[in-house]
Amino acid sequence: MPTVKTIDNVKIDIYSRDHPPPHFHAQFAEYEELIVIETLECYAGKMPKVQRKKVTDWAADNKKFLLDIFNKLNPRP
Repeated sequence: MPTVKTIDNVKIDIYSRDHPPPHFHAQFAEYEELIVIETLECYAGKMPKVQRKKVTDWAADNKKFLLDIFNKLNPRP
């Protein structure tokens, strides 16, 4: 589970052997939200709006980077 980025104490992690759709885990204090890379929509969980906006703003500019890591850690047969 590499942390691919930390933004204002929000860790962005991508797990190996994880389920589709391609997504990342954003973790802040007691919060965790799974965010779909393609759409940046919430898949599960919840995060405060301020932190979520910072994360999705960064992710919007780094979708290819996030997808490449997800696909490398989760190869399809």
